[in-house]
Amino acid sequence: MEPWRTGIADADASSIRLLGYDVLELSQRASFTDVIFLLHRGRLPGEGERRLLDAILIGGADHGAGAPSCAAARLAASGNRQSMSAALAAGLLTIGEEHGGAGARCMEMISAGLERARQESMSIDDAARRIALDARERHQRVPGFGHRVHTSVDPRVAPMFEMARRDGVAGDGVVFIEALGRAIAEVVKPLPINIDGALAALLHDMGFAPPAGMLIFLISRTAGITAEIAEEYAREKPMRIKFEVEYDGPAPRKLD
Repeated sequence: MEPWRTGIADADASSIRLLGYDVLELSQRASFTDVIFLLHRGRLPGEGERRLLDAILIGGADHGAGAPSCAAARLAASGNRQSMSAALAAGLLTIGEEHGGAGARCMEMISAGLERARQESMSIDDAARRIALDARERHQRVPGFGHRVHTSVDPRVAPMFEMARRDGVAGDGVVFIEALGRAIAEVVKPLPINIDGALAALLHDMGFAPPAGMLIFLISRTAGITAEIAEEYAREKPMRIKFEVEYDGPAPRKLD
């Protein structure tokens, strides 16, 4: 049987290496954010890239116990006091197309929009406007826009974009998502760029592939979920999560 192949991690009796870098040296001279960047991009980040990835990870870490990932984890922790990994898995398994998936879809949209602008020799503003018009015609939501809580402005977005510009990291991804925001406001209605849209634009400009839109969110939200689980164990009694359920099925009946 042929061995598995990987270009990520290697270990022998005396060392562990990540993409060729010794783990001991990384642990002494790099940050965890550096290592996340290294694992997904194959190189260490510049200072501006590190700060931005840090900001992305912090921005997505937690958004309250009512978010599906945290609520599911706490529900599992309430009923299962023996397995933290089961509670963590329950939380992570809620992350998908609807919860946490917008970042990857938004990255795909940004890449496609910029490619269309290049191929058809149109401006980024025009390419963004076409996407907004198409979304209006199809009655579809545009990933990376709108928020249940932050209905006018997502406070996490502007500081990230300011950092990206200051550190010379902002590129066509940021330009495109901002152009799309203006187009959506004009042809549909004003909607804020949310954390998924910001994450998508910044990861695009740092050279990440679209799947990173979800993978980085998973890394980020894991920090919040583990804290929610720890709090559930420390502060609450087992089986404390109960809620009213209204039955609206058939009336009592008997077998014929």
